[in-house]
Amino acid sequence: MSASNDKAAALHALNRAAFGPRPGEVAAVAESGARAYLERQLDPDSIPIPPELTAQIRGIRTLGMTPPELFAEFQEPIREAAKGDVEAKKAARRAARQVVQEAVYARIVRAIYGPRQLQEVLTAFWFNHFNVFAGKGLCSIWIGAFEEEAIRPHTLGRFRDLLGATAKHPAMLFYLDNWQNTAPGSPGARGKFDGINENYAREVMELHTLGVNGGYHQDDVIALAHILTGWSIERPGFAARMGGFGGMGGGGWFGRFARRRADDGGGAADAYGFRFYPRRHDYSDKLFLGRKIAGGGMAEGERALDLLAESPATAKHLSFQLAQYFVADAPPDALVERMARRYLQSGGEIRAVLETMFMSAEFSDPRYRGTKFKTPYEYVISCARAAGVEVVNTRPLAGAMAMMGMPLFGCQTPNGYSNTREAWLNPDGMMMRLSFATALGAGRLPLNRPLQDYAAGSPGGAAEGPAMRPAEFINRPAPPDPAALAMTLGDLFTPNTAAAVEQAPPRLRAPLILGSPEFMMR
Repeated sequence: MSASNDKAAALHALNRAAFGPRPGEVAAVAESGARAYLERQLDPDSIPIPPELTAQIRGIRTLGMTPPELFAEFQEPIREAAKGDVEAKKAARRAARQVVQEAVYARIVRAIYGPRQLQEVLTAFWFNHFNVFAGKGLCSIWIGAFEEEAIRPHTLGRFRDLLGATAKHPAMLFYLDNWQNTAPGSPGARGKFDGINENYAREVMELHTLGVNGGYHQDDVIALAHILTGWSIERPGFAARMGGFGGMGGGGWFGRFARRRADDGGGAADAYGFRFYPRRHDYSDKLFLGRKIAGGGMAEGERALDLLAESPATAKHLSFQLAQYFVADAPPDALVERMARRYLQSGGEIRAVLETMFMSAEFSDPRYRGTKFKTPYEYVISCARAAGVEVVNTRPLAGAMAMMGMPLFGCQTPNGYSNTREAWLNPDGMMMRLSFATALGAGRLPLNRPLQDYAAGSPGGAAEGPAMRPAEFINRPAPPDPAALAMTLGDLFTPNTAAAVEQAPPRLRAPLILGSPEFMMR
């Protein structure tokens, strides 16, 4: 293989199994081989994390807090302030926004600097697959914990473990309302907690497992909702203190219910705040996906999740989504089928499925190189990586993602953001990308300005915009060197792009590279 082909294969691996290359990485991967790089990324524990990055992440206090701890520190003050102290309530809400801001910071810093790049790519992929919206109530303080506790530990493990962790996490229980799911007429039913809620049952089949054409019916949705009655959030830690949350007011139905403090029995909550309430569960036998599930409490839900994870429909749905993300918007059917077979043979091991995909002829096929249009998240992260800039303040990057239509943790619907060209290639989006490329390429983003210099913004930095206000151009980083930037990207540009860059004034060359058609693709 020629040196040019080696570089092209290396760039392809870095664009798909990573968020694009950092300076020197194309040459290093070309030397060791793209296949060796992929094999190492599939074994993240073999890749040491720089001590400075580890220290940086450990220094983010809220990232190490459990949902009960987060609720006590950031939601309780809002409830207390709601009794009449307007200024105290505003201060408490500002403090609560810190949780989302720190989750955004951690995600972006890891994506830029983390050497376990495939794990970072998969963290974003699986979070999007099991999407939770930071703007819905308590999800705002649990979003970082959801990623840290339910997603990140299982990115390359068994899908069943990932499914179970997301199903029981308070962020998902709250977002899709299963925490209220109660068998009508059960001993624990009262107030608004006296009815079946199908939201999670529907989405876990349609989006998380079987897929929209996965062979289930509305009767299965209803059955699963009954199976999952009583799967909820620890009430003494949360619900009994939530009377003033979200504008419901201590005098509303929530406050009245919370003050009743009836004991629903059952075991203790887990460390993250999940608790099964036997007195709210439907103990009748159910028929789910053609299988009889005998009434047996919480074990019914575990059995249902087993059936979903083991289904051939789930194997195909997940394989399609992975192949669509890593290979092509319309992935080859034969590849998807092989990945699905590997899923079933391995008992749902994500690493095994990815290995089948990465080592396939289809993944390496030059026809699929540079054909995936980057999402705003991928584009912004890849720009920061390629430019080699020091990022202390992630607000300009998060703000740029929001301006491009993809605020981090800001997708309201459970289906998450699309990763296809059709979703993101449009005139407005391209204008925003070129504006960002110009600002970053000219060194006009205050990325090395301390984060605390900024007032609190909205989740994902949406209120900050791309942080390009003239007053903030203080101690700006030097713009990336165009020649070094081109080398970082393997200098694999079309003649038209190369000529345009060469003929441009020096100050515009780096922005042109970052805004080039080749760099928009991965």
